[in-house]
Amino acid sequence: MMEYAGEIPGLLVALAVGLIIGFERGWQVQNVDGAGRTENTGRSDANDEMSATGIRTFALLGLLGGVAGKLASVTSVWILAAVLVGVAAMLVVAYLQTVRVTNDIGATTEVAALLTCALGAMAVLGMQLEAVMAAVGTAVLLGFKREIHGALQSLSRHELTASLQLLVIMLVVLPLLPNEAMGPWDSLNPRVIGWLVLLVAGIGFVGYFAVRILGDKVGLTLTAFLGGLTSSTALTLSFSRMSATNTRRQALLGAGIALACGTMAPRVLAEVAVVNRDLLMPLLPGMVLLGIIPLAAMGVVLWRFKGGEVEHKPAMSNPLEIKSALLITGALALVFVLSNAAQSWFGDKGIYALAVLSGIADVDAITVALANQAKDGLSDTVAARGILLAAVTNTLVKAAIVLFVGGWSLARWASSILVLAVVAGATGWIWI
Repeated sequence: MMEYAGEIPGLLVALAVGLIIGFERGWQVQNVDGAGRTENTGRSDANDEMSATGIRTFALLGLLGGVAGKLASVTSVWILAAVLVGVAAMLVVAYLQTVRVTNDIGATTEVAALLTCALGAMAVLGMQLEAVMAAVGTAVLLGFKREIHGALQSLSRHELTASLQLLVIMLVVLPLLPNEAMGPWDSLNPRVIGWLVLLVAGIGFVGYFAVRILGDKVGLTLTAFLGGLTSSTALTLSFSRMSATNTRRQALLGAGIALACGTMAPRVLAEVAVVNRDLLMPLLPGMVLLGIIPLAAMGVVLWRFKGGEVEHKPAMSNPLEIKSALLITGALALVFVLSNAAQSWFGDKGIYALAVLSGIADVDAITVALANQAKDGLSDTVAARGILLAAVTNTLVKAAIVLFVGGWSLARWASSILVLAVVAGATGWIWI
């Protein structure tokens, strides 16, 4: 008996797999709306017996898969194949009968039943964790049908395209890129550039959909924070223009601009953490000061001007359009080459000059470039100072935008906060 005792957990897991999926399917059958139709499957209550939807049926299918898997492991794999074919045939018959009576062509439950049997076999063939994870994932996917369909229906075409492009970059393009140094000064590694493009674009992608899901009319704090995750420059321009027609809210708009710019600090730290963790501690004091002062200023302003919400739809573009992805790739490749060239020709001063020039337009490209270069010979001190210098320069550029677009009245709030943050953040140079 001890010989078979080790197989009991596997069969129990196979049974549990069936119960997990069957619990969700059984709940759908039992919970019908006033029209006598299941909440998500759309099948009539009178015909539920024609489909394998009960929790007991799924539990037995999981256990059947487990028994078939055990028999296949000690005799022939064809036993498992025969069981799966037999279950598939049974489900096809049930499906055709259901379609004939109800005209419902959905086959979700039948596919889930066949998957349950296969997962039961996995559970006794040494893949218990994978089987349980797949069962939980299946139950979640089935249970959130209404929410998933609602989310898909709310997507615009360019948002759907962006999501597909992200998947293509992540699962198709990235694995095909060569992982070797090439180009001038061996400064270009296609695989590394691909990962960095995915990182920068992914942060913007998450921020875009955070604003998209939460809606357009949100509190100023949340709008500024999430807008800063996607494009603090776009939000700065938008809020600066709004101040011309909303003079009573200039304090709130100015603090919102400062907060959006301060959001750059955690974004830069997140990029550094992914690319080169060794730079985190040297950068931490300066970047924290650069980000925390706008946050504190925002809190003070909100406390003084309670209840102030601004109706605003951040001017955000799709972060994963092909054109944007190509521009990011080109910028990263150029910064990689220029940073290596500057280091080779001018030493550390060349890196700092490049950081200032890059920071005028963008912080992300120079951040990921220097963080990656620090792993290939560039001094950690030089890389960290270059990143901080780019962040400080970019913040000063935002302060100038507020002054010239929003005017002195808005700059009195926003630019003063940003300049104070720059002064505090620049002290991080000493720490580095």
